[in-house]
Amino acid sequence: MATFGLDKLVDILKAAGEATRLRLLVLLSAGDLTVTDLTDILGQSQPRISRHLKLLAEDELVERYQEGAWAYFRLRRDGAAAELVRAILATTDPADPVLVRDAQRLVAVKQTRSERAQAYFSRNASEWDELRRLHVSDEAVEAALLDAVGAVRVGSLLDLGTGTGRMLQLLEHLYDYGTGIDASRDMLTVARANLDKDGIVKASVRQGDIFNLPVDGQEFDLVTIHQVLHFLDQPQLALSEAARVLKPGGRLAVIDLAPHVLDHLREEHAHVRMGFSHDVMAEWLGKAGLTVERIIDIPPGGQAERALTVTIWLARSPVTVATV
Repeated sequence: MATFGLDKLVDILKAAGEATRLRLLVLLSAGDLTVTDLTDILGQSQPRISRHLKLLAEDELVERYQEGAWAYFRLRRDGAAAELVRAILATTDPADPVLVRDAQRLVAVKQTRSERAQAYFSRNASEWDELRRLHVSDEAVEAALLDAVGAVRVGSLLDLGTGTGRMLQLLEHLYDYGTGIDASRDMLTVARANLDKDGIVKASVRQGDIFNLPVDGQEFDLVTIHQVLHFLDQPQLALSEAARVLKPGGRLAVIDLAPHVLDHLREEHAHVRMGFSHDVMAEWLGKAGLTVERIIDIPPGGQAERALTVTIWLARSPVTVATV
């Protein structure tokens, strides 16, 4: 446990030591929430909740991020103050009547979130089912990915174009903290609902641009890009941005389509790229400063002749970063 000067320690304890603010910290330890979520749960006014959150943020106990018109809050995961807050939260009694009521209301908020996600998913299910029939099963791809990344734990995972949050679910046993980024708020609603359903609180999702990620450089041990690049006009730029946020020695796993001739996917499913060859992907990854370590092709097997092959490319950043 880190140590603090007297003034700083008093500030942190004052921030966490007020009843409403402590309740907010307990709720945020269960996942990212908006001000509206928190006002619904605590039954207090939005200005009051916002003021408490501002105080918690000033003392580096929580952090705020924007998603369209919505502001989300979460516990800070880094820093000495965050470590102290986790220790404080570990001493709270989950059977406390106030915390029990808060937890029950949180379940109701997450249920509403899940219903919105299911409505969106249902509207698009037929399109996704059609695409799934075109290539090898998700189970086969996921098994190959698990084999490729191995069983060694990583500190931090970033999933780009996270969609339903499936990579955060699949790799949950590997990472200490996971982040998913997607441009679509509807898909983020689905992802949050899926994380809630699985009780995964060490991962969060947020809105962002894959070409200009809202995260610091050299922050992640493992980055995944699952079935995203074929929707992009300039996928090589997304790979360069992914390389930027990898820690020295970190790995990038790209899962996408091999070259194909199903031209109708352009019009009917907004595919921009007709898959990627080994040579093209290796060239782009090399220009991004990464070294390809493994390539796995997963053919569709006994499915239709015009079905699609999925490829996994696993690349690594240099262990040391060159300095000028």
